[in-house]
Amino acid sequence: MADDAAGVAASEGYLTPERIMMRDMARQFTLEEVLPAANRLDPVKGDMPAEMIARMGELGFFGILIPEEYGGLGLGAFEYCLVAEELARGWMSVASIIARGNSFYRSIPGEGEERRRKIEAMARGQYLGAAALSEPGVGSDLGGVTCRARREGDEWVITGSKYWCTFADGADFISVLCRVDDPAAPPGKGATVSVSVEKPKGELPRGVTGAPIPKIGYYGWRTWELHFDAVRAPARAQETGNPEAGRAVQGVAFGLGLARAHTAARSIGLARGALEDAIAYAKERKQFGQPISDFQAIRFKIASMATEVEAARQLMYYVCSEIDAGRAGRVETSMVKLFASEMAERVTSEALQIFGGAGYTTLYPIERYWRDARLTKIFEGTSEIQQRIIADTLLGKPTVRGSN
Repeated sequence: MADDAAGVAASEGYLTPERIMMRDMARQFTLEEVLPAANRLDPVKGDMPAEMIARMGELGFFGILIPEEYGGLGLGAFEYCLVAEELARGWMSVASIIARGNSFYRSIPGEGEERRRKIEAMARGQYLGAAALSEPGVGSDLGGVTCRARREGDEWVITGSKYWCTFADGADFISVLCRVDDPAAPPGKGATVSVSVEKPKGELPRGVTGAPIPKIGYYGWRTWELHFDAVRAPARAQETGNPEAGRAVQGVAFGLGLARAHTAARSIGLARGALEDAIAYAKERKQFGQPISDFQAIRFKIASMATEVEAARQLMYYVCSEIDAGRAGRVETSMVKLFASEMAERVTSEALQIFGGAGYTTLYPIERYWRDARLTKIFEGTSEIQQRIIADTLLGKPTVRGSN
């Protein structure tokens, strides 16, 4: 594929031999295991196989960001996103599930040695998390959460509804963003806390009811609407007695920087999958007595698509390097998320156009890339939210109240 040739210049500064080896391992795993599973299961909305998740744990994909002292690889955002791009080329859900390890180890419930054992299990893919952030009336504005957490002794008691909680059934715990129940606080201004609720794998927590949301894509696992009815969970020491206590929304916002780079990687993987499939199809499909790859209209589409994929990849490489160096700010992570997700929708749509009527069937995986690419413009902050962050950074906040 063109990324190997087009990425030669990048390899001098970004792709070290160790990173190339990790990328190639993820690429081989995707082609041999992820892609066949996606082609088989996505059309019937099936769940990703447990044995595939176990294999990912053996390869270390859930522990890329987890420190070596806890059994992880102790690597950075660059390696994390490098692997995510490869996995998304096969199935975006598989590229997403690795976040249920790498991005969740800090929110694991428990203390001391018990918590260490759980982190070590997470690095192996055997103990994974889910996040319940959004609500039926709360999407991009997480500061508006209304799900309540009331402190009773050493426990939190959670009551309220959550929306868009992916992997709520398959995870070992759910991290729930709540408003602390404080009658003295002004409406909508009380402290916030993330409470980790443990549960049996394959079930919802006791006291939680819910139903899968009927999505148009992002298959391989289920996304839930949940209702918490006086659900109890132990309070952790990290939730009290430190300067960040009561500021869970701010902590979530900080963590979104890495999540947005991860979304960029997933977007690039989807676009690359669509591009590679479109190239193969264009060489095979004949019209008017010749392969459609001979027609200038198709050739120019392919050239533009490949250029856009590579441009997004190079921006991702830069932003990930800045994250690992501790220099990346909100604007850089918003830019890469915005650019890559918008690119992915364009490229997958153009690829589907190259397939013609065949692309509008479930007989080819191109429609999967197209459907899933559309989601990248929505989750981890919509394109409009990214534009607002970038504009506010460059121009300052609007001078007229209510302009946003």
